Amino acid sequence: MSAIELDVTKTALVVIDMQKGIMSLPCAPYTSGEVLEKTVELANAFRAKGGFVVLVNVDFHDGQDALHPITDEAPAARGERPADWSAIVPELGPKATDLLVTKRQWGAFFGTDLDLQLRRRGIDTIVLCGIATDIGVETTAREAYQHGYNQVFVEDAMTSLSAEQHEHPLKYLMPRMGRIRSAREIVSGLSG
Repeated sequence: MSAIELDVTKTALVVIDMQKGIMSLPCAPYTSGEVLEKTVELANAFRAKGGFVVLVNVDFHDGQDALHPITDEAPAARGERPADWSAIVPELGPKATDLLVTKRQWGAFFGTDLDLQLRRRGIDTIVLCGIATDIGVETTAREAYQHGYNQVFVEDAMTSLSAEQHEHPLKYLMPRMGRIRSAREIVSGLSG
């Protein structure tokens, strides 16, 4: 794999669902704590160079704005959530320069102003990480691909509910939409 160079003036870090309610889920192959450590490292590196950090959370107004399709697998229980369920974990932010995007479904583009915020800043590349690899991250990656963004996926700053769920999009989908690198490679490759 070739070294990566990223112009921080044209690149945004987009972090998916690193919020209290999701961080409490059992994750694999990396724990949510391991992913948080790598994500904080990435966010701090972007911020130190004046880069744009986007923290995406998922939340619902009253539950009626959540998707309710007919499926073969029952959705997760939608009981009462703690008041801070959708809050970004404090170790990550948000900081004053970060953009907070609240989504109402799996992907961060549909129904939000994420594309507008990126384009107005001249950003053509996103570095994508978060939880879960095969749900929020993958859906956002597909949307970003359709919007024409270059993408870099941070393999060790994302995880899922099982190792298989994490590995499948990294093996079969993401290499067709962008580049896969480690957090260390991204931090080393930031310029601008």
